[in-house]
Amino acid sequence: MKIKTTEKYGAVVIELKGNVMGGDDTKEFNDLLHKLVDGGKLNVIVDLSDVKFMNSSGLGMLIGGLTTMKKANGSLKLARVSEKIESLLIITKLITIFESYESVEEAVNSFPK
Repeated sequence: MKIKTTEKYGAVVIELKGNVMGGDDTKEFNDLLHKLVDGGKLNVIVDLSDVKFMNSSGLGMLIGGLTTMKKANGSLKLARVSEKIESLLIITKLITIFESYESVEEAVNSFPK
């Protein structure tokens, strides 16, 4: 899995690419979120458009990220979720926990101004 971050309109967009399998990637993702929180950046969008596959550990990584952001009074939203990943979120009922948007712009606009 590759992680790329960019900032857009006061939100940090984290693009995940490849297979999200947890493991070492979880630590990298978690460290990144903690750095963002420490830097006062509390609006995070995870762009999943280039994720090919996600297993239960990958889902756990996203849940951990959501928990990290909520504890810091921030938020983590998903954008551009593929059909495959969306069906995984629906099956696991996690679709009710995550805010998910069709585009990064929609997710950015959903944050309070």
